[in-house]
Amino acid sequence: QVQLVESGGGSVQAGGSLRLSCAASGSVRSNYCMAWFRQAPGKEREGVAGIGRDGSRMYADSVKGRFTISKDNAKNGLYLQMNSLKPEDTAMYYCAADRSLYCRGGLLQSPYDYWGQGTQVTVSS
Repeated sequence: QVQLVESGGGSVQAGGSLRLSCAASGSVRSNYCMAWFRQAPGKEREGVAGIGRDGSRMYADSVKGRFTISKDNAKNGLYLQMNSLKPEDTAMYYCAADRSLYCRGGLLQSPYDYWGQGTQVTVSS
């Protein structure tokens, strides 16, 4: 089994920055694809950023140029640097891992096998 634990969420004013972390443990492999998703109240969960086995990155249009996803294989860590935060970024943020040999680090939920419990991000105007 794989355990994912997110941290780094909090409250920040618009224009501010936060860095989310996801610590992976258990049977995790460094070549898993990983991603960040978020879910705002009353809305469906959506993909924010993903990273593939080859290090390729994918971003939702709404966060391009503001968010950066990165991965530290030695530490089994996944990160999301969030800059120029907006009130519409307010959501619960989740880390996810896809163990498939053919994973691509995409932004659809269905391929992901493991999920964390989430960390709350609140951006005030």
